[in-house]
Amino acid sequence: MNTHVPTPAAARPDAKPAPMVGVDVGGTFTDLFFFDAATGQFRTAKVPSNRGDEAVGFLEGLKTFGPVAQLGSIVHGTTVGTNALLERKGARTALITTRGFRDVLEMRRRDRLHTWGLWGDFVPVIDRELRFEVDERILADGSVRQGLDVEQVRAAARQALAMGAQALAIVFINAYANPAHELAAYAAAREVWPNDDLACSAQILPEIREFERTSTTALNAYLQPVVGSYLAKLDGALHSEGFTGRFHIVQSSGGVMSTATARKLPVRTALSGPAAGVIAAAAIAEAAGFPDIITGDLGGTSFDVSLVVGGKTALAAQTTIDFGLVIRTPMIEITTIGAGGGSIAHVDAGGMLQVGPESAGSRPGPVAYGQGNTRPTLTDANIVLGRINAERPIGGKLARLDVEAAKAAIATHVAEPLGLGVMEAAEAIVRIADGRMAGAIRLVSIERGHDPATFVAVPFGGGGALHVGALITDVGLKAALVPRYPGVTSALGCVIADIRHDQVQTVNLTLDALDPVVLDRRMVAEAEAARAVVDAAGLPVDLVELVFELDMHYVGQTHTVSVPLPVNVENGTTGIDCATIAAAFNRAYQTSFSRLLPGVPAKIVNLRTAAIGRRPHFDLRALAPAAGATVDGAKRGTRPVWFAGAWHEAAIYARLDLPTGAVIPGPAVLEQPDATTLVDPGLVARVDAFGNVIVERA
Repeated sequence: MNTHVPTPAAARPDAKPAPMVGVDVGGTFTDLFFFDAATGQFRTAKVPSNRGDEAVGFLEGLKTFGPVAQLGSIVHGTTVGTNALLERKGARTALITTRGFRDVLEMRRRDRLHTWGLWGDFVPVIDRELRFEVDERILADGSVRQGLDVEQVRAAARQALAMGAQALAIVFINAYANPAHELAAYAAAREVWPNDDLACSAQILPEIREFERTSTTALNAYLQPVVGSYLAKLDGALHSEGFTGRFHIVQSSGGVMSTATARKLPVRTALSGPAAGVIAAAAIAEAAGFPDIITGDLGGTSFDVSLVVGGKTALAAQTTIDFGLVIRTPMIEITTIGAGGGSIAHVDAGGMLQVGPESAGSRPGPVAYGQGNTRPTLTDANIVLGRINAERPIGGKLARLDVEAAKAAIATHVAEPLGLGVMEAAEAIVRIADGRMAGAIRLVSIERGHDPATFVAVPFGGGGALHVGALITDVGLKAALVPRYPGVTSALGCVIADIRHDQVQTVNLTLDALDPVVLDRRMVAEAEAARAVVDAAGLPVDLVELVFELDMHYVGQTHTVSVPLPVNVENGTTGIDCATIAAAFNRAYQTSFSRLLPGVPAKIVNLRTAAIGRRPHFDLRALAPAAGATVDGAKRGTRPVWFAGAWHEAAIYARLDLPTGAVIPGPAVLEQPDATTLVDPGLVARVDAFGNVIVERA
């Protein structure tokens, strides 16, 4: 249950709010959404990303809206942390842990990347030589069996520095029950550590289960120098332009946090960029009357899929970024595959056509960009098929695209090895990519018990709207909703995302042994701490909601169910009691498993607390088409487009000039500065009151 806490007047000044900008930096393009709350006006921009020095593209995009100094706040969705984990480009990190537990990261949950074989092939992000053991032991009940030798901690920290470590993680067994030793070790390590890139699990994840706690803390330390230096570079670039407003980061749960929190908890940015897009897509679709959707973000390097049911995004308690890299922190459930616009098409050693996961990114980009790449990409295939207008490329940096170069690359690397014509090969590339996208959608829908025929696809990103026809026909989806500005949907999500801070504490008691008064005090304290982080963010909010949940299971079980608690904080107390907890657990367990286990005691594992600062409402009707627009006025002629093995004459429209209520039968191409929407033969598109394009079977 949510607790609604009114925002103090000081947080809602009457002065005219300064404009804010949402910025999503992807592998190929940097997308921006500018919104002036005082006038209700907005603008969008898309500029090439500058991989390796993202601050360049970041500032170029901001300057398209005028002087950076006039902006009030900037909210940024970033994939820097994700890329550092996937590419293993984090900092050299050391670990100090309880004697006997240095190999927790290596043992994991006894899982294997490849089931069969004599040797494992997983290497933790922290080398074994940098995992140090010290004498200490706290038992599961929080009692001290062996005291901590802080001089051993200092010696281990000095040795780690001598071996080139840049960051340090401290994780002691059972520190969730009593953090005293960890905090003392943290203080001792700080005396010799030369920077702020160190963390202990009591600060990152004070939760039972040593592998997940160790992995999350280790990955947090691994990312601290990378994300910290990235944010410092952006801060410096903004300061040089006279920016004095607030700079915030979208976190993986879909909420927003300050850059100070992001530097301390970079592990919470692991799915920052994709999460912002899901937040925006859910808001757009629910306003349009489609609460059940499957989002598909097709960028330059990946395709990110997420399920939204009843207008609510699904939060996972933990996520595996790559094999063995487990992060236990609330994240929007997102499935990612390497099939983006820049994904390279190639014929493998077995003679099979593959698309991705290797990507050309923004530099050199697709062959048609003329920046040095010679291997064809998914974007090159769409250009050759006539689906992308080579004379008006998105992003604004290129005058035109080189169609002939794209054809030559497809001929050399795909058509000739497979014995196909160039057009057939280009279509095969698109079909392979469509099949991979359809597989990802089936994974989050059919394989989880949902009927895709009741869901609407919401494709976004620069290339998502090119594949709506395949998503509808291949998966059997009800329809597709293409947002008004699909190429900058994630940037819009940065603007409308709420501020959020999550905390967790382990309880580890049976319900029979629980003292509700003690739990009440812990809930109130956790709520106050989470609320303080939201208040410190400094962004205007209408109210702050406090959400309490328990992780519970029956005694003898290992997996938990999430149990929302229907309580409020009033007059310094929640009024929680055992009967309320028992009823809530029964509801949650019955919902998950359609049965209860009478007579078996229930156990509380963790208390989870979230403070959510609800941002002022963004009226999506501001995106609607202008009055007076006509279908004829939006038409830009026709051009041949390749569908199903043949050329079809497709009508071309300036999508943003189409009026509300316009109906466009396929084949048609709807062009706009940030994306292209393809309406296949046999489908029909209509424009709704919010300017979205709804694509359905004719």
